[in-house]
Amino acid sequence: MTSPEMTVDDLIDLLSRCDRDAPVCQAMNPFFPMSHRLAQVVQSVDETGQTVVYLAEGRDENTQLGHLPPEVAIALAWQEPVQAPPRRPRRSAGGK
Repeated sequence: MTSPEMTVDDLIDLLSRCDRDAPVCQAMNPFFPMSHRLAQVVQSVDETGQTVVYLAEGRDENTQLGHLPPEVAIALAWQEPVQAPPRRPRRSAGGK
């Protein structure tokens, strides 16, 4: 991997070394959704004996790319679509 960005090809190459039936997991915070670069793929076994593959973010200061785009957070069901609040009628200068 020569680029600081992990490509799909890089990920496929790393994942091809793992159990193809294992679920892929990444620990992220849905309450403060941020976009992170991937840096590692680690295969392990969970407490039930099932093989699990974890995708890990990098450790350098450029790993966090910024806020996750709202449409992605919505697609992941981490946020609900936000709509502007309904407009209320304006009050007149006389207070009525």
